[in-house]
Amino acid sequence: MLHGKLKLDGEDYVVLRRAEYERLATLAKAARLPELPAADEHGNYPAVPYARAGLARKLIRDRVNAGLTQRELARLAGIRFETLCRLEAGRHTPSLATMTKIDGALKRAARRR
Repeated sequence: MLHGKLKLDGEDYVVLRRAEYERLATLAKAARLPELPAADEHGNYPAVPYARAGLARKLIRDRVNAGLTQRELARLAGIRFETLCRLEAGRHTPSLATMTKIDGALKRAARRR
């Protein structure tokens, strides 16, 4: 059974296996991709925030397409979960070494599927 129903104090609740909860949470987060920054009055975009947001959006899409949670991808890539969270939020610029680890983990996950 993937889930169960219960009622507490007149309210209905659903109990899920942790893996199913994380899968659903991943899908929900993927639906909320980081916003791209707005252009200035000349139509120019701020380079670093735009690059971070674009990378975050691609990283989220690739991770979800690989069927991985953030925790799974961080573990497979050998990076901290918090680092991956900051990258996917567009708040951090990754090093080349970090991106190489993530890319390798995504490719390995894709081969397994």
